[in-house]
Amino acid sequence: MQTSYPQSQSKKDFKIRSKIVGVDQLAPLLDGSLKTYVNLDNAASTPAFTHVRNKVNEMLELYSSVHRGSGYKSLISTYVYDLAREVVGNFVGAIPQSDCVIFVKNATEAINRLANRFPFQPGDMVLTTVMEHHSNDLPWRSKAEVVYAEVNDDGSLDMNDLEDKLRRYAGKIRLVAITGASNVTGSMPPIYDIAELAHQYGASILVDCAQLLPHRQIWMGEPDSPRRLDFIAFSGHKVYAPYGGGALVGSTEFFNQGEPDYRGGGVVEIVTLDEVEWTHAPERDEAGSPNVIGAVALAAALQQLTEVGMEAVAAHEAELTSYALRHLKQIPGVRLYGSDDPERTAEQGGVIPFEVVGIPHARLAAILSFEGAIGLRNGCFCAHPYVLRLLHISQAEYQAHRERLLKRDRSHLPGFVRMSFGCYNTFEDVDRLVEMLPRVIAGDVRGEYLPHRSGSYYPRGFELEQGTRVFSFR
Repeated sequence: MQTSYPQSQSKKDFKIRSKIVGVDQLAPLLDGSLKTYVNLDNAASTPAFTHVRNKVNEMLELYSSVHRGSGYKSLISTYVYDLAREVVGNFVGAIPQSDCVIFVKNATEAINRLANRFPFQPGDMVLTTVMEHHSNDLPWRSKAEVVYAEVNDDGSLDMNDLEDKLRRYAGKIRLVAITGASNVTGSMPPIYDIAELAHQYGASILVDCAQLLPHRQIWMGEPDSPRRLDFIAFSGHKVYAPYGGGALVGSTEFFNQGEPDYRGGGVVEIVTLDEVEWTHAPERDEAGSPNVIGAVALAAALQQLTEVGMEAVAAHEAELTSYALRHLKQIPGVRLYGSDDPERTAEQGGVIPFEVVGIPHARLAAILSFEGAIGLRNGCFCAHPYVLRLLHISQAEYQAHRERLLKRDRSHLPGFVRMSFGCYNTFEDVDRLVEMLPRVIAGDVRGEYLPHRSGSYYPRGFELEQGTRVFSFR
């Protein structure tokens, strides 16, 4: 297969796999045997880098309170916490003189934080898209009128519709809130072109980078650039740092205005019984004792990605995606969603949604797990409007699903199965899935899989403890 990817990072010598915690974990199969677990659910959460684990363990020896503590450990913790903020800002091209990094729990909190802090006025609008994760849709609905740019048949953003809505509502749209990469299809909108359009029509832009940061280099840009990303949000748990950290990055001047939405210790300069003087950004939006360990983990993960090189990561994942698409398209009964062109994988994230005709998506995911030790995600992936659009669900079908959900019955939910790559996945991981699918389609299944009202399927008689170690707090 001819590619334009760096040959130095071919499948033979991309060594990042050895830097992943738990990569050789054994999982029990239904027949009682053990098999190395294949994680193809990285769009939900990634495992930790060994570098992250090591830095966290090192930091735990020195951990203490940050800011204003005079003890040795407190001084060290404060220094490391502030250094982590610098590392994160540098990774995304934030400008130290004008931008700030606010540490939060995850991208969801980051976007809610911005929604609470943005100075919306009556009549203001937010332009987002049909392809968004709920975290970049629901927070805006209570703050302003929301309008949605449409998607094309392949799930990509309809740029003509986006610009048409910017033009139609010029002067009313205050913010464009858009994903950097879809967690459903991997489609990557042209965020810098969109930033230029947003600014042309007088709006700011937020990019939800939760799915983009682990796979592509992000550069916010100079403050006066028309292609600047005004705000970005991302999570550590999607970028090999699952320690409860994330970040919201934007203009220091912006976050120095208005009042913080969380109030308590650490966000003030002085308090009397009559008045409060808020401190400056970013501490202004970090009430309470911060997650120092989460910040250290996030910074360590970004250091590791810098060492590997984001171009190398993108090239490796594009090769994996192309390889997987070529093989999946040859399996009768497999139906792909989103872009299925193996020659254009450099233009999308390593996410492939699919279904097998005649097999419920939850049952398929269960069989692949219990009989193949393959971890996938199934369902609607916290992006219901997008998935319903891709599946062409009619209004009547939607109402039927809605009625069942209101009765807490999730056993017939629409959706499909999603495979999503991390930088450590291999061609052998893809082979495992490709070899299993024809077996499942042919009915070569050992277990009797029963639907549950939760929407999941389980094999009759399976016990998690069977044949493997189970974590305990004892």
